[in-house]
Amino acid sequence: MQDVPYPLVVGIDVGGTKTHLRALAGGELVADRVRSSSGWRPHVPAAAAAWLAALLDDALPAGLRPAALAVGGHACETPRQCAAIRAALGDVLDAPALIVGDAELLVPAAGLEKGVGLVAGTGSVAVGHAADGTPVQVGGWGAVLGDEGGAAGLVREAARACWAAHDRGEAPDALAAGLLAAFDVPEVPALGAALEGATDVSAEWGQHAPVLFAAAEAGSRLAHEVIAAGGRSLAALVLRLADRGLVVDDVVVAGSTVLAQPLLYDAFTAALADALPGARRHPLRVPPVNGAVALARSIL
Repeated sequence: MQDVPYPLVVGIDVGGTKTHLRALAGGELVADRVRSSSGWRPHVPAAAAAWLAALLDDALPAGLRPAALAVGGHACETPRQCAAIRAALGDVLDAPALIVGDAELLVPAAGLEKGVGLVAGTGSVAVGHAADGTPVQVGGWGAVLGDEGGAAGLVREAARACWAAHDRGEAPDALAAGLLAAFDVPEVPALGAALEGATDVSAEWGQHAPVLFAAAEAGSRLAHEVIAAGGRSLAALVLRLADRGLVVDDVVVAGSTVLAQPLLYDAFTAALADALPGARRHPLRVPPVNGAVALARSIL
């Protein structure tokens, strides 16, 4: 077994598309690995635990095991679900472990003790903590029914906008043309079958989100309306937490969609300013996995 001078702490951010593992011993970086999140099954605790164990075996130097592990997992939607994964992981890992939803990584990653984490990447979700420390998550629910403001949800709403325009007798605009090309179909009515034929809905729909923003840059009114609605949906997640009595003074924003697309970020910030003028926005400029490492250190 390889010796390290300090206990090994491991943080893992399992996102909707990619997973980031970072391991440190003291201040020394021992492992830093990014890979696909394919195969992550958070609703099957034993499968999720086995997936995490295999990731640790693959990413860490031979013979090294964590002294503490924290995981922020995409689609870990309730404390009960996270606890079940933690219990299953205990069968294969002899170390303290903490499993939380991936949005819970954002506040510690930003160096804050309190606040709301808002993710808009492939999907969308917001999480805060009640006065007793209980995590409260809103949004998410997958690309078919939810994830408004995330990449997959935006593509779904873009298709809906194009269908509505088609029903009004409008000629296809830049948004419709972009979606037809992206899904390789000849006309707007065929978009339905193309979307329904996806085997991995979130990933396959979400990969086409750049079409929406390109269409907006080309002047598509429909695209601008979809983006504005997406921004309002993201702000509504924070407002929902506020309505439940949570403190939302600081909102840490992360995700490959909202931070990479200024039109969406601007729509979100405008909507948040209207709904909650006192909320401070913090776009996260460091990897969320930093929050997982901080949480791992806290349980060491």
